[in-house]
Order: sequence, then C-alpha cells, then structure tokens
Amino acid sequence: MLVRPLRHTLAAVALALLAAPAQAADAYPSGKITLVVAFAPGGVADTVGRFIAQGLTERLKQNVVVENRGGAGGNIAAALVAHAAPDGYTLLVTTTAIAINETLRDTKQFSASELKTVAIAASSPESLVTNPNNPANNVADLVKAAKDKPITFGSAGVGSGSHIEAEYFFKVIAKVQATHVPFQGGAPAMNATLGNQIDVWATTLGGGAAAQVAAGKLKGIGIADEQRAAVVPNVPTFKEAGFPGHTASSWIGVFAPAKTDPKIVAALNTAINDTIKSSAVQEKLTSIGFDPMTGTPDQAEALFKAEVEKWGRMVKALDLKIN
Repeated sequence: MLVRPLRHTLAAVALALLAAPAQAADAYPSGKITLVVAFAPGGVADTVGRFIAQGLTERLKQNVVVENRGGAGGNIAAALVAHAAPDGYTLLVTTTAIAINETLRDTKQFSASELKTVAIAASSPESLVTNPNNPANNVADLVKAAKDKPITFGSAGVGSGSHIEAEYFFKVIAKVQATHVPFQGGAPAMNATLGNQIDVWATTLGGGAAAQVAAGKLKGIGIADEQRAAVVPNVPTFKEAGFPGHTASSWIGVFAPAKTDPKIVAALNTAINDTIKSSAVQEKLTSIGFDPMTGTPDQAEALFKAEVEKWGRMVKALDLKIN
C-alpha cells in the first residue's frame, strides 16, 4: 500500500530538484553579488571592476561588492571563481592575463574551460613609449636604431602581456636584439623611462602611459592597433611604420563559473553592457585610454577563445614558461 505513494513522492522530489535551478535563474539576483578582481586595488582591472560594480548595483537592485584577490598573475582569483557555486553571485574581473596564462603557466589550479565569459567590457592597445629625448619618433626609427645597437625595453614584469607582445615584435617580427628589463609593476617601469634608464617602455596604452604621453612627459612611438588612439592622436600605429598585422591589446573581462545558467549570464551581460554604454562610464574609460566594448555572451566567449589562441602562439614562439 505504501509503494505507490512513495513512487509519487520520489517523482515529485525529482521534479522539484530539476525545477530548482530554473527557478533560481528566474529569481536572479536575490542577494549580494561579489566581483573578485584578480589584481590589487588601484590598477586598471580594479578601476574598471568598480565601474561595473556600481553599474550592476544600480541596474540589478542588489548590493555588488568588489573583493581584490591578487597574486600568481591573476590565477588565484580565477581559481577561486572557477570553483565557486555557479549561481551568479561570485564573478571574476580580470585582464588579458587569463588568456596568456592558459599557455604561459603550467601550475594553475583551474582551466579556462571552467569559466564562462560574461562580457569583455573595455580594451586598450599595447604600445611602445620612450623618453622625449629619444630620437625615435616611430617604431621604424626604433627598429633601425636597434639594428646598429641593441636596445633595452622595460615592462611591468615577466609574462605580462606587454612583455610578451614587445618581445615577440622585436625577436620574431622585426628580428632585432632587444633586452627585456622586467620591473615590479608599471609605475617603476614608467619612472625608469622618465629617467632615461631604459630605451623604451612596453606598456598597455590605457592607464598611466596615455596620461604621460598626453602631458608630453613621455613620447609614444607605436600603438599595436589598426588605428590611432583618440586619447593620443599623434602616436602612430605599428602598421603606419611598416609592420601591418601586428596588433595586441589588454582588455578587462567578467567571467562566471562555467556551469552558470545561461539566463543568469544573459542578465549579467545585459546589465554590464548597459553600464558600459552609459555616457559617464564611456567618458571615464576613454579618458584613461580604454575603448568601451559591448556584445553578447557568445561574442565575448568567441573573443576570449581567439585571445587564448593568439597569445598562446606568441608564448610558444618565444618558448616562455612560468611554473
């Protein structure tokens, strides 16, 4: 007599369990959302992450907090989010580093396949910047000088996007001798350039470099993009200097655990796009040399996969590895 009611009970429980994720997605968000920023406070990832946090708070009507978890080139934060509950309440804000690290770093506690790209919110091209006293006015001038005498270039550290992009350009494309001088971050590399201690600084244009070039304290000699940047319109591209096809940029993206419900990903993507489209955020981004970016989750995912492949090709060509 108990068998049939028990069957009905088990069936009801099974249906309830199947319906729970969909109900949670429909009710999302119903609580605090944490944006785990993969780098320290004050950097570009943190700055853009806080723009996004404010926008999500306003649009999703829930408290959105920023938690900085720097270390291991962004991998500590990425691993934390990759292994978090896929409920949309723990998200990752990181940079191009996550695409680079997929090939560069052997000892990661996660794989890129464990994350879902929600949005790529902003991007800024890689650039070469020098002291105003340097006679080079473009990349062609720099390469010509390097053929006669080896040059030095600084970056924010070994394995940074700027280091990889510049070393790939000098060694593989231009085929000139250039010695990498790694610094502990962008600020000391910038100071070394201001002090004329290195020949050129390889850096993302957005952030400190754009401001220094615009102020005339440093000289931009090349942007790795198809077109010039509005924030420093006098700086030529690599293409203009005779090196077409060499483009690279640093971007800021938002990621969720891979199994996050597509409805939640779509809701977050819409809110982030609306934030980035706002005139106030666009003005803030362009003022620091970043281009606002919007698109669907599928477009963001496709871009991320292309970036993993692109940076992986450069890392392999240079035979770089960090354990």
